[in-house]
Amino acid sequence: MEKELKEEIIEELRDKGIMSEIEIKDFIIDKVIDKSREIELDIGSKNELIKNIFNSICRYDLLQIMLDNKEIDEIMVNGPNTIFYEMKGKIYKEERTFENIEQLENIIQTIVGKMNRMVNQANPIVDVRLGDGSRVNVVLKPVAIDGPILTIRKFNKDFLDMKDLLLKESINKEVIDLLKVLVRYKYNIFISGGASSGKTTFLNLLAGFIPKDERIVTIEDSAELAIRNLENIVRLEARQLNQESIDSNIDIRSLIKTALRMRPDRIIVGEVRGHEAFDMLTAMNTGHEGSMSTGHANSAKDMLLRLLTMVIVGNNLKEEVGINLIKTGIDIIVHLQRQKVGRKVIGVYEIEKEEEGLVLNTLFERNSSGKLTRKNNIKYLEKLNVYSEN
Repeated sequence: MEKELKEEIIEELRDKGIMSEIEIKDFIIDKVIDKSREIELDIGSKNELIKNIFNSICRYDLLQIMLDNKEIDEIMVNGPNTIFYEMKGKIYKEERTFENIEQLENIIQTIVGKMNRMVNQANPIVDVRLGDGSRVNVVLKPVAIDGPILTIRKFNKDFLDMKDLLLKESINKEVIDLLKVLVRYKYNIFISGGASSGKTTFLNLLAGFIPKDERIVTIEDSAELAIRNLENIVRLEARQLNQESIDSNIDIRSLIKTALRMRPDRIIVGEVRGHEAFDMLTAMNTGHEGSMSTGHANSAKDMLLRLLTMVIVGNNLKEEVGINLIKTGIDIIVHLQRQKVGRKVIGVYEIEKEEEGLVLNTLFERNSSGKLTRKNNIKYLEKLNVYSEN
């Protein structure tokens, strides 16, 4: 019944011209009430029918329920017949599916179209964000063999704070005290971790330690940062080249160069993936202390090697030049990991400035029992007098 009623309503709405969402919802309510005179429906069934039809016309159809559920962090659509979602660190399979591939494709075009972007066989990969900041990745055929792939990383309006991380045992008080002082003293901090390990959330929390009188420029591929305690903040987002558009491509590298002309006290780069690592490190070496960024890696050591590759490849640099750029540009690496029990800070490391090559000094690291423990060679605690900080 729902499908037939929805088709009937859509057909009648076409004849009515442009209507507001309130008018459309009122129209749907009237139609459902009329229908309930033919088929007996209880109040719960009526409300469910109204919501489903409204979502399919004005929102994102069956995805809308998952988008509205605050406990769901990520939605993964593997073609029209398979939908998964992540909730509280676990992945579940959604029982409902799309009616057909056309329904899924229509939703994708609605999402992408609202951001004035296009996705098709000639341009089968696109990244956009929803109005609430949620990140959307779309992959179509021929790249996606089994049909359209849609992945939505939801934007969490109610960000955790460090107290929440303490309760979840993702971090301990001693590490928080250290990081707070390192941020205030303008040490350059890099956050590493695998996919969905909490890097962006942790970067948001670290930025909360930045003094309120500083000017910050944030640079991202897709805007996800939500730094709330600072007033003098400039947010920049890269623009991907669209084959159907005359607009030019503006990448992270271009934005970093632009940010240097904006008189920032600090530059925060959401994530580095390639050649832009050179520009980020250059900025960190040219008077923008206290800058931060993130990157994908399985360990802090792997992150250093990945950064070195990013810096060397495409920039025609010798290895020793890249090593020195990293050593002088980054002071601290915080490594995160997504585990079955949640997202955890695995270790905090300093880059040794006096050693040859890229050498890490472990400040904190989780032991075999999973407890985040302080190491004996923790020079920063004495140097910065963490325990005298309020």
